[in-house]
Amino acid sequence: MGCDGGTIPKRHELVKGPRKVEKVDKVAELVARWFYCALSQEKLRRPIVACELGRLYNKDAILEFLLDKSPDKTPMESASHIKSIKNVTELNLADNPAWSGDKESIKGDKYDDLQCARFICPVVGLEMNGRHRFCFLRNCGCVFSERALKEIKSEVCHK
Repeated sequence: MGCDGGTIPKRHELVKGPRKVEKVDKVAELVARWFYCALSQEKLRRPIVACELGRLYNKDAILEFLLDKSPDKTPMESASHIKSIKNVTELNLADNPAWSGDKESIKGDKYDDLQCARFICPVVGLEMNGRHRFCFLRNCGCVFSERALKEIKSEVCHK
């Protein structure tokens, strides 16, 4: 029945240590934050709105969330702070000329570059892929990189 002297168990076989904590892939987290709607988890498409926390949403997903007030539906955690359409700002984003994501045919036989962003900063030209910080102005909705706002140092919209 075992333990007859034929085998001598080692300590690591008898004592189970604490499990390693699984780390979140940073690239996957950035892709999810900058390429997908925080509410519906669909790809971002125009018109894009942002809340005061900096989360990006599709405008139609926010409108559906605000209109659906049924008691059986639990509020989403990512949009629980949004009470009206005034809590979000519609963004004026500059398109990236190097991005060709939706232009090519989708057959599954091409390489998707997750670091190439759909939008860029119109002043500096940095891609909006999560590696650089971006800010938007609440009064006009224009989106700029933090580096551009530090260089210009003005309170007025650059456009």
